[in-house]
Amino acid sequence: MLSFFRKATVSTAEVPISVRVAGSGPGLLLLHGFPQTGAMWHRIAPALSTDYTVVVADLRGYGASGKPDGKPGGELYSKRAMAQDMVEVMEALGFGTFTVVGHDRGGRVAHRMALDHAERIEQVAVLDILPTHTVFRNANSDLARSYYHWFFLSQPYDLPERMIGADPEFYLRWCLRSWSTDMQAFSQPALDEYIAAFSDPATIHAACEDYRAGAGIDLEHDEADLDQKITAPLLALWGEHGYVGRKHDVVAEWQKKAEDVRGEALPSAHFLPEEAPVETYAALRRFLTLKGAEMPGRHDKEPPVSR
Repeated sequence: MLSFFRKATVSTAEVPISVRVAGSGPGLLLLHGFPQTGAMWHRIAPALSTDYTVVVADLRGYGASGKPDGKPGGELYSKRAMAQDMVEVMEALGFGTFTVVGHDRGGRVAHRMALDHAERIEQVAVLDILPTHTVFRNANSDLARSYYHWFFLSQPYDLPERMIGADPEFYLRWCLRSWSTDMQAFSQPALDEYIAAFSDPATIHAACEDYRAGAGIDLEHDEADLDQKITAPLLALWGEHGYVGRKHDVVAEWQKKAEDVRGEALPSAHFLPEEAPVETYAALRRFLTLKGAEMPGRHDKEPPVSR
């Protein structure tokens, strides 16, 4: 599981960020979501590293990255702050411009990054999400049941921290099971990493701060940028068995936020890179090769993707 990736910690202006890096060529940043770590990319990141310098990062507050305590207002866990972390990480690794792929919370960081740092983002892919502002502004009883955790985790400190902290492994497994088609999609090494990371009270608190920011300062930032569109080409992927694809026209929603959008449903629920790794990899490669298709080092025969 990412065994040949080089592990490193990059010091940014605010927090140390844990990364795993492999390959050569253009920079490709992979961002995970809740309640996981960068290990969620283990089935497809090695294959991508044949043509790209793949940077698998843990978001601030998650995995092995720094976990600031948080403060009223949510600034420390705003997607703007998280995006700034990753821009500094890629700069430190030698990439002034790069492509970013984000799943779940990582997709929200990628969205903000493509707005705040448009000059740096060559392409952006968001996996199984709608824009945060869209979700909140179209909330109804169906969404509240499916996205209950948005409202639970964003409750004031320390209600969700205490409730999750009573049995963090149970809650993590419950989330993975309820948002996927099959728990067998999660390899045991990846699951072990998720459990170990999420068992840290600091991670639980950081995750809650992430969602508090999502319901607060992130919305303020989104409101201020309603007239701004992402200029980089954007790919939206979603699981055909998940809430996002069943309830929304995903491409149409992202066309309201970006100038150049394409997308497709994949045979999975929420966790595309683990439930449908072959299909996710293929969709990403088709998108990535839209730019620089003749770049040296590309292969006619793709390496196997781990199932």
